[in-house]
Amino acid sequence: QAQLIESGGELVQAGGSLKLSCAASGLTVSAHTMAWFRQVPGKERAFVAAISRKEYGDSTLYADSVKGRFTISRDNAKNTAYLQMVNLKPEDTAVYYCASGPLLEKNPIEYGFWGQGTRVTVSS
Repeated sequence: QAQLIESGGELVQAGGSLKLSCAASGLTVSAHTMAWFRQVPGKERAFVAAISRKEYGDSTLYADSVKGRFTISRDNAKNTAYLQMVNLKPEDTAVYYCASGPLLEKNPIEYGFWGQGTRVTVSS
C-alpha cells in the first residue's frame, strides 16, 4: 500500500521560509507526478505545485499565487518530494497535502494517493 507522509509544517512569521517534505513508501516518486495542494477550512483543496515524473523531464507547474516564491523538487535517492517556500504570506496559511498521480495536472481528482497533511501557519 502506497503511503505519503508530509512533514515540515510549523508556525512562521510573514516573510519567512519553510521546506515541506513528502516521504513516499510503496511507490517510487520518480515514476509519478508529485504535487502539493493546500486547504483552509471551508474551502476546496487548492493546487500549489507539481513536478512531472522523471521520464517527462521533471517539468513543473505552479499556481499563480506561489510562482517565484515556492519551488517543488524531488530527491529520487531519498524517494522524497519537497516544497521550498520563501517570502511566506499570511494567506499561505493552510494544511498542505502531498499527492501522487500519473500526469501533470492541477485538478486534485487526477491524484490517487494523498498524505495526511502538514499544517503551515504564517503570522503577520
